[in-house]
Amino acid sequence: MEEKMPPTGVSHFVGKKEELIKAKRSCRTLEGRDILIIHHQSVFYAVDSYCYHAGGQLENGDIEEIAGKLCIICPNHKYKISLAEGVGLYKASDPAEKPPVSRWYSKGVKQRIHAVTERNGDVYVMLSQDSKWIESDFYQGEKGKVERTKAAAAEKKA
Repeated sequence: MEEKMPPTGVSHFVGKKEELIKAKRSCRTLEGRDILIIHHQSVFYAVDSYCYHAGGQLENGDIEEIAGKLCIICPNHKYKISLAEGVGLYKASDPAEKPPVSRWYSKGVKQRIHAVTERNGDVYVMLSQDSKWIESDFYQGEKGKVERTKAAAAEKKA
């Protein structure tokens, strides 16, 4: 695994509020990390750009409310990720339950999210300070670029 520097703790200017609202989704590279900034229902979100599962471009994913959480759906394999927490969600039923009822369950935090602030019409993102490895970290940086290329090639073969 490649050695990487911890986030600096600096708020990075990512754009003017009105421009980001108009764009709805924008990608930025901050400290070598690819971030997707989303404006949806009057709220800004910032998440790692690539899905934790196989490196899919979240920029192209649909946004839906699932189990009371606003989620982005990876366009590649339809993985559901909450925008506010980065939690992966899946639907399943307990076969011991009679009759079995499908419910949404959490896989835990899978996608790194980042803090977004707005000051005087300018929008800033501060990279997550959490030092714990999160699955979406795998697809970041130069090594992540190689892994995304491998995943895309495997998709084409399937």
